[in-house]
Amino acid sequence: MRALLLALCLLLPLAPAQAQSRLYSQPELDALLAPVALYPDPLLSQILAAAVYPDQVAQAADWSRRNPGVSGDDAVQMVQGQPWEPSVKALVAYPDVLARMGESPQWTVDLGNAFLGQQTQTMATVQALRQRAQASGYLRSDGEQYVYQQDQAIAVQPVYPQYVYVRYYDPLVVYGTWWWRAYRPVFWRPWAPRVVFVHHANVISRPVLVARPRVWSRPWREVPESQRQPIIQSTPRPQMRSEIHGQPRPVAMAPVFRPVGQFSQRRPVIQTVPRAATHFEMRHERPVALAGQSRSFQPRQQAQQNRHAGRRS
Repeated sequence: MRALLLALCLLLPLAPAQAQSRLYSQPELDALLAPVALYPDPLLSQILAAAVYPDQVAQAADWSRRNPGVSGDDAVQMVQGQPWEPSVKALVAYPDVLARMGESPQWTVDLGNAFLGQQTQTMATVQALRQRAQASGYLRSDGEQYVYQQDQAIAVQPVYPQYVYVRYYDPLVVYGTWWWRAYRPVFWRPWAPRVVFVHHANVISRPVLVARPRVWSRPWREVPESQRQPIIQSTPRPQMRSEIHGQPRPVAMAPVFRPVGQFSQRRPVIQTVPRAATHFEMRHERPVALAGQSRSFQPRQQAQQNRHAGRRS
């Protein structure tokens, strides 16, 4: 929290001199900060610092709208000649966030005034909103960001410092049931999440498809040899019917089917187990040795012929 406050103070060396007309109440601060309180600290600091200059934010949003195909490092390089504050120029790399700020000019003015005149209460409100989102399960560490406790504050940092994951949060969902009926948070049009690659002063925005699963790897860290574990294949093995009923699986497993790509590599399937004869074949099929007339029947037939010849005589 101290680092975030120090960064915000450095981003406001020449804040506008207009005086704030009134102080914002706690319900108003909750409604103002609800759309952006869960963003990573680097992005949140840019939003709060840029909101102090609402006119420049409106100009930057108009420029981004007139250049829809330009984002990231190209957009930042193209606006270097504009008389805008560095925080406003940095938001050009986040076209979705900048467009929503331009679509809500009164919200941007109120957010800048509240941050300029009530910095301590503003950051305390951010922490209170993060605690509610963490309790509801919507703010947690994952493959894109780290959520951890730093002293008495909840810090949100990207897994890799060069990658900032810009996602959409619905304030009426992530914080649970909204607790101020008379003060509703501003509604932003949803957008597809974006991964922003930050390299020194250059920012490159790359869209990520929501429908496709994303695979992220953890940063490398050295593990002591005594704590190393073998690499186990994570693909689950399908359960057999005997295992479902609690019986031990047999030792012999069926061979794994592997399709053969080329037709020339295929071989005919030869059945090695002899086929059992059918009942019809057992009754009507005669052995080959008995197909012809056997010699053992010739003397008996000759004796019958002699007996008939004697009767005729």
